[in-house]
Amino acid sequence: MAELLLELFGEEIPARMQARASEDLKRLVCDGLKKAELPFETADAYVTPRRLILTITGLPLAQPDVREEKRGPKVDAPEKAIEGFLRGNGVTRDQCEARELPKGIFLFAVIERQGRPTAEVLAEVLTSAFADLPWPKSMRWGSGPTRWVRPLQSILALFDGAVVPLTFAGIESGDQTQGHRFHAPAAFTATNFTDYRDKLFAAKVMIDAADRRDRIATGADQLASDAGLTLVPDDGLVAEVAGLVEWPVPMLGNFDRRFLDVPAEVLVTTMKTNQKYLSLRDGAGDLAPNFVTVANLEAQDGGKQIIAGNEYVLTARLADAEFFWTQDLKKTLESRLPALDEMVFHAKLGSLGEKIIRLEKLSAGLAAFVPEADKAKAARAAHLCKADLVSDMVYEFPEVQGVMGRYYALNDGESADVADAIEQHYSPAGPSDDCPTAPTAVCVALADKLDILVGFWAIDEKPTGSRDPFALRRAALGVIRMVLENGLRLPLQAAFDLARAGYGFEGRVDDSLMDFFADRLKVHLREQGVRHDLVQAVFALGGEDDLVRLMDRVSALDSFVGSEDGANLLVAYRRAANILRIEEKKDGIAYDGVVDGGLLQQSEEKALADALKGAVAKIDAALGAEDFAAAMTAMAGLRQPVDQFFEEVTVNCDDTALRGNRLRLLSQIRAILHKAADFSEIEG
Repeated sequence: MAELLLELFGEEIPARMQARASEDLKRLVCDGLKKAELPFETADAYVTPRRLILTITGLPLAQPDVREEKRGPKVDAPEKAIEGFLRGNGVTRDQCEARELPKGIFLFAVIERQGRPTAEVLAEVLTSAFADLPWPKSMRWGSGPTRWVRPLQSILALFDGAVVPLTFAGIESGDQTQGHRFHAPAAFTATNFTDYRDKLFAAKVMIDAADRRDRIATGADQLASDAGLTLVPDDGLVAEVAGLVEWPVPMLGNFDRRFLDVPAEVLVTTMKTNQKYLSLRDGAGDLAPNFVTVANLEAQDGGKQIIAGNEYVLTARLADAEFFWTQDLKKTLESRLPALDEMVFHAKLGSLGEKIIRLEKLSAGLAAFVPEADKAKAARAAHLCKADLVSDMVYEFPEVQGVMGRYYALNDGESADVADAIEQHYSPAGPSDDCPTAPTAVCVALADKLDILVGFWAIDEKPTGSRDPFALRRAALGVIRMVLENGLRLPLQAAFDLARAGYGFEGRVDDSLMDFFADRLKVHLREQGVRHDLVQAVFALGGEDDLVRLMDRVSALDSFVGSEDGANLLVAYRRAANILRIEEKKDGIAYDGVVDGGLLQQSEEKALADALKGAVAKIDAALGAEDFAAAMTAMAGLRQPVDQFFEEVTVNCDDTALRGNRLRLLSQIRAILHKAADFSEIEG
């Protein structure tokens, strides 16, 4: 068994494309090997800014030999049929065998194919994989027609220590590569993966992105600790920086304390977005006038010039932010509102100025469903919530929208509730983002998302498959989370109607939006370990749009079906439902009428009828009081009379009247259980 070592070396691959490209290369090559009937043991991919690396172990030296037999026509078949068979399989008559079968004597073509050397097959598999790599963006260079993410410079391809001869993009494969661009640019020869990895490390190249991330995080933490500071956690930025360097060297820099007068969020954003710097906090938890940058080399002066250059560039960046901040403070949010009339929300849904008018009315209307919410504050926050979009700071740094609105609102003398709502109305921006909890913020955040959902639903811009350009799935999840986490008794249909009224659309929102919310709720709850079939069992009843009440039902149902009585009653329900389905289909009628007490003969059916009658009153009272646990307890009391009924009573008896009455009794079991949930949707 042998090893394949592959390296594609060239100009810097954008950090955001590296991980996907590495996995795509591994997938394409492994799929090609499987198709070529070349088994292997392990496949590992690595990526640096300048190279894609793949190593595969346990490969055979050649494909297996293949012997294949194909049955053809009978030996006395028409000559044209025989010639077609021979031609289609590339054999002659002499290469066929005649074999007697029960239906006659048939020709068999025996095709023997010797396995090709693995190195020969690899040349085809690898070049095909290179050509099929799905780069998000690619380019041509020189005079060749090949497209690639960046210009390639060399291809190292070794199998069992020997070069795999291939050509791609005008480059012939070999056994050489080179190390770090500055520390060790000289070419060297590799013999296998271990030799390659060790020589590259000696040449200041770390091929494993995870190792580079660890070195950056550990080094940055140490620098922060030595300075009496703490690192602002940002795993995404660390991963991005690991895709920019082959030999990471963290360094600590500083900036002028005067810039700390600018909101910390702005400083962190500009350092991260423009410079890829990690931010730091002091012992009090405030932003420190320091940063960590990651160099791609070990400087002879210990990094003094590198740090000085980075500090110089950052000073210019922060000066811009300081200028935007001071200029923005000269205008109130209120004075910025007319500019929103010139900004299009959507061609079919009007301007942002029109959206603001809708949000004011909708936020005030939703305040009735949010405990302790003030309609006036909700409307005021909605009135100003988008005004910072036309500020210089947000124009330069869109990531701080809402955040800057809060600062500007406080500067204008707005209340803290209004200012906080302006910042939080975009939340939650994702499944891990915190939900607003303050009443005013909840009103505006709900209004913003409901306005988006109802508006785009009305113009038929609904998500399809993986396509969701207006992030409607995220908006629906945000509404669901805010309702559940804040315990809001908000009927969704009423909320949809309020939002629709703001647009001036006639009629109600179509049912597909409620179905969309049901699907989003199932996904959300499944991620939290809640059984999706129980959610569907409650939704299937129809008419339930109070998510808090729905979750109370689901919780009670979960406890019920998890108990012994509940599990047994579920089995009995299915038996009753199956009998009814079969008999109703056969008879062409529904047995949902009233049970005739005079036709009850056996004590077990009489006991069941009495139990059902008593359970209905208890269940209806419990459901009316939204005491779903009590409703389930009443249902659990049916287990014994239902079990005894099925043990002792023959439903499909010869007496037609008696049979119909007993089927109606089964129908009552089904109807009573369906008061709490559609038990037919429950799995297991």
